[in-house]
Order: sequence, then structure tokens, then C-alpha cells
Amino acid sequence: MSEDSRGLVLVVEDDPAIADLVARYLRRDGFSVDVATDGAAALAAVRRIRPVAMILDVGLPSMDGIEVCRTLRAEGDWTPVLFVTARDDEVDRVLGLELGADDYVTKPFSPRELVARVRTVLRRGTVTADVLEVGRTRIDLTQRRTWADGVEVGLTSTEFDLLAQLMRRPKQVFERARLLSAVWGYQPAGTRTVDVHVAQLRAKLGDASPIRTVRGVGYAADPS
Repeated sequence: MSEDSRGLVLVVEDDPAIADLVARYLRRDGFSVDVATDGAAALAAVRRIRPVAMILDVGLPSMDGIEVCRTLRAEGDWTPVLFVTARDDEVDRVLGLELGADDYVTKPFSPRELVARVRTVLRRGTVTADVLEVGRTRIDLTQRRTWADGVEVGLTSTEFDLLAQLMRRPKQVFERARLLSAVWGYQPAGTRTVDVHVAQLRAKLGDASPIRTVRGVGYAADPS
């Protein structure tokens, strides 16, 4: 990897034409790229090269992308994952996000948009030094670490930024559309994406979760 690279992105795609197209656009944007064509090769590559992000096709042979992501998260590996899927339905999207994916795109997609989404996920690592605490949940914005009742909790990049957005302004109610704009930087298909990530945060934080639902409006971080 060259010294001026933005980092190495692992592209996991069994269609050579799509893999080559995505790799070319990533390289144009300053990323280094490695390509894997199946699930087993993807897992081996992640463990070997430690990419800054992974673009992961859902429809892989033998071990699909969902199983790859599930395996990585079970191992405690929180490399940012962007799913690519040809199955344009809510079940696949929700399942992917619940497994710990940071984003998804559906085929056919714009390679420029895909690269922009990679940049958005990675930009979330550049924050000012600060520690926020609301109720029994604490986050370190510099180290991007989270604790609930004193126990560290592993979050995806997107989950962390959603929680941070709420905790920066305790008790302020955020509409779903505002959270989409602030955390994702663009408008995904519907507000269900926010609800899925909130559900995942609550599951991970347990009773220490500070997130309160404001019916018909959105969410807030409440210390009570």
C-alpha cells in the first residue's frame, strides 16, 4: 500500500467485471484495493490484510456475504462493511444492518456513489477529542469506544455515530430524517434504516441504553 493511499479496501465480488469496475473507481479516489471472489477467501483476506473497509457482495458462492459478516462480528472484527445486493427488498437490508453492516447499495449501482459511501463511513473516524456520558452509557469520541454499565460494547461505525449524534445533545429530540442526514450524509430508502440501527443499539447496550423513542417524531438520548 502506498504511503499516500487513503487505505486498503477489500472488494468481495464474484463477478470479475463488477469487481474490476469498483476497484478502478476506488483506486482513482486514492484507495488501495484487494479483491476476493468468495466468502472463505474474504475471511482469510480480512484477517491477513486488515482493510479499512470491505465492500461485500451478498450473493457469493458457497458462503454468502451475510455469513461472512456474521462470522467477522462473532470474532469481534468490526471492519466497516458495505453490502452490495441484487435482492432489493427490506428483509435483506434489515438483516444486513442487524448483522452489523454499516451500509448497503443495490445492483445496479453507481460506482461513484459507492466510493462516496466508503468515504462517508471512514470520515466518521475523524472526530474531536471528547468523552460523552448519558445515564449509564459512556462513549469516547477519540478512541471510538463505548461502555454500558462500565462494560465495553462493540459497535459498528454507523451505530457509534448514531449514538454519538444523540448523546451530544441529551434530551433533544431528533427526527428520523434529521438523523439520516447527520449520520449517513444522504437519504437511504426510507427511515426504516434508522429504526433498525436504534434497535441494534438498544440490544447491545441493554438496560443501560439512553435512547428514548418519541412516538411519531424520532429519538432522543435521555439520562433518566
